[in-house]
Amino acid sequence: MKPLFAELRAAILVTLMIGVVGCGLYPLVVLGIAQLLFPAQANGSLIVGPDGTIRGSRLIGQLFTGDKYFQSRPSDAGANGMSYDPTSSGGSNLGPTSQKLRDTIAQALAAYRHENGLATNASVPGDAVTASASGLDPHISPANAGLQAPRVARVRGLSLQQVQGLVQQYTDTPRPGFLGDPGVNVLELNLALDGIK
Repeated sequence: MKPLFAELRAAILVTLMIGVVGCGLYPLVVLGIAQLLFPAQANGSLIVGPDGTIRGSRLIGQLFTGDKYFQSRPSDAGANGMSYDPTSSGGSNLGPTSQKLRDTIAQALAAYRHENGLATNASVPGDAVTASASGLDPHISPANAGLQAPRVARVRGLSLQQVQGLVQQYTDTPRPGFLGDPGVNVLELNLALDGIK
């Protein structure tokens, strides 16, 4: 009977020790290192406006309405879609044979072409009419931004070159230089546009 209690006591102590180290000390050490070396990223990569208010995260897409803004990639995150709800991240899970997906893309194509003054048969980048897997992608392709730039410049009364310069400034390049494709951060770009006097 005595060896059983000794084994039980040892098992409980080891479990408590692993719990304290794994659930207490280790997360605190990782948090401390992250706050020390990468404070912006550790706190959500938040974008703070000149007035001190948090405008969003550079990692999460937002819905922008109005012709004066670059439009984000479509989103299926949220109960009603197009809501960019970060608590409900996910795609539609519709496959290429889905009629609903084809209808959604056809509607998005027509709307995109109309909003940007394009011909009814103009080529449109895929990211302009399809949602990402998370539904929260903060980037659009440079080609998508390039098609939207004339509309934004016209509505804001800016030169096309000025808007294209901002698009280039807020285009993230692949890291470490070869992984992925370049992407334009829509939130940062729209905030920069709003900051122009």
